[in-house]
Amino acid sequence: MDVRDVYVADPVRTPAGAPEPDPQSVIDREIAALHTAAARARTAGGPVPAHPRRDFAPYRSTRLRHPVQPLAAIDALRDPEAVERSGPVFGGTDVTTLDADLTRQHAGEPLGERITVTGRVRDRAGRPVRGQLVEIWQANAAGRYAHRSDRHPAPLDPNFTGVGRCLTDDAGRYAFTTVRPGAYPWHNHHNAWRPAHVHFSLFGTAFAQRLVTQMYFPGDPLLPYDPVLAACTDPRARERLVCAYDPDLARAQWSLGYRWDITLDGPSPTWTEEDH
Repeated sequence: MDVRDVYVADPVRTPAGAPEPDPQSVIDREIAALHTAAARARTAGGPVPAHPRRDFAPYRSTRLRHPVQPLAAIDALRDPEAVERSGPVFGGTDVTTLDADLTRQHAGEPLGERITVTGRVRDRAGRPVRGQLVEIWQANAAGRYAHRSDRHPAPLDPNFTGVGRCLTDDAGRYAFTTVRPGAYPWHNHHNAWRPAHVHFSLFGTAFAQRLVTQMYFPGDPLLPYDPVLAACTDPRARERLVCAYDPDLARAQWSLGYRWDITLDGPSPTWTEEDH
């Protein structure tokens, strides 16, 4: 999920001639059917997918967003830089500690519940992934992105842009200070709301290896109704996308602490949106 799924129009008015969006009950039945089918396949010894399906029907926009044509061929020997030419571009400065503290990037302090999110990035053998570039982006405490396409009528926060980055240390550990994002409406179905979440990006050793995923918060009542999270049909995989509150990570008089570890591959990976 990215900003293309956020609120971009009047949620009350439906364009003339357009079908009415499905209610939550329809989405719930579709999710339940797909989860049941996946559970039966696992019980029968079928393969467990490494990533969510490209087209997960309850997540409506996957019908339009996943590739349906053959991948474009790139001659890496003739033009080795072509592989990364469409990748994201960063500024000309090195990563600093300020990049990892989203509450200190403006003149004032942002509104919302201040949180610290930290964890370790490991490979399939449990070894730390050192020097990994980790990016996050998120909505503000009111559930709005600082993005021109987001027209959700929630307030923007002039002291919160919602983006950060850091490098993992020798133990594979990353850490961010931010505010807990708010839920927001989106146009997947009638009265659809996305649960609070933080987007994570890990770059490997090249842009072409980039992995993107989302971290959710424990106890969020919207989790069972979210078709993005439900695209992970393995319940254990969904659990691995939810962080854990850790009082030892909380900073006294400052922020609540959450732990979220990321496993890049192996039998228990953190699911990513690689195929969407």
